[in-house]
Amino acid sequence: MNVHEYQAKQIFAKYGVPTPKGIMVESVKDAVTAAEQLGGPVWVVKAQIHAGGRGLGGGVKLAKSLEEVEELANEILGMTLVTHQTTAEGKLVQKLYIEDGADIKDEFYLSVVLDRKLEMPLIMASTEGGMNIEDVAEKTPEKIITVPVDPSIGFQGFHGRELAFGLGVTDKNEQKNIISFASKLYKLYMENDAELIEINPLVRTGNGEFLALDGKMGFDNSALGRHPDIAAMRDLSEEDPDEVEASKYGLSYVALDGEIGCMVNGAGLAMGTMDTINHMGGTPANFLDVGGSANAETVAKGFEIILKNPNVKAIFVNIFGGIVRCDRIANGIIEATKITDVNVPVIVRLDGTNAPEAAEILKNANIANLIVGNDLGDGAAKAVAAAKGE
Repeated sequence: MNVHEYQAKQIFAKYGVPTPKGIMVESVKDAVTAAEQLGGPVWVVKAQIHAGGRGLGGGVKLAKSLEEVEELANEILGMTLVTHQTTAEGKLVQKLYIEDGADIKDEFYLSVVLDRKLEMPLIMASTEGGMNIEDVAEKTPEKIITVPVDPSIGFQGFHGRELAFGLGVTDKNEQKNIISFASKLYKLYMENDAELIEINPLVRTGNGEFLALDGKMGFDNSALGRHPDIAAMRDLSEEDPDEVEASKYGLSYVALDGEIGCMVNGAGLAMGTMDTINHMGGTPANFLDVGGSANAETVAKGFEIILKNPNVKAIFVNIFGGIVRCDRIANGIIEATKITDVNVPVIVRLDGTNAPEAAEILKNANIANLIVGNDLGDGAAKAVAAAKGE
């Protein structure tokens, strides 16, 4: 789960991570009022969407008067913001964050992420703040500092010193400030089951303080039960409505750009299914994991969500019956076609518990656009052929 910048900074404040003062608003009038409360004389008007690159897309602008605050708020609020982290359709800006200006001496990049290879948190930093970290990694990877932190010992002074030296911070007081900043960020990351904390830019002010000028945070959905205060920050308007609807039925769904809808049980099998479709010359239209308790209702809902995508030309149902029996899935598919108008070919491959019984059920179903696949490769090939009208 992701949160907005203003929400990330609310969490920062609980851990003493320094940020400029700011106020979230949802109208132009409130934007001006917020600027008056902050006092100025310089403000930053920021679009609040779940995506990076807002500044490059025109969603972050500097105002030097209340009149400019009003003008920029009117311009940004309600705009569709397209960045390198949104789709081509962009995201509608429904909230603004009015923030005090800062005395910026230098800009850095700082983040805490999970290094899956090392199996521990990794503090990443760079002197190239304000730039896309992907571009820095590609063009000047030597400017990225990585400091892994073993959770068994936690953040220690030597981690902080490695970070400070890597960023070229030589002043003793400034070193203490950046080490303290990173220590608080690591504690925040660990105590809240975060998956990502990213500050771009982290700024050094004229008096040697460090401020989080931006804030991006993502959390482990599976751990939100331990953090009801963070779960309450979820903004469903920023999420794909089909993904939200799918989650209500226990389905894991992610839309893609292809023409073959996929309905699979198990994330690993789903990934393998998509790879096989690609290998056979097709492209998957989605990732959809129905889990281990699929029934007629969840299968029908899966069909309904998949078919909302007008690009879908065929659906490949690939189920391995371990926890759930194949005959139950077969009956669920037949019932689902009665509940939902499935107007594209459906290729079904079932294997595992009661697979022979399931094959017999599907054979006797007499559904015109139902095609049975003998195995994964055969099913994927038939799905690709059906999508091409062959």
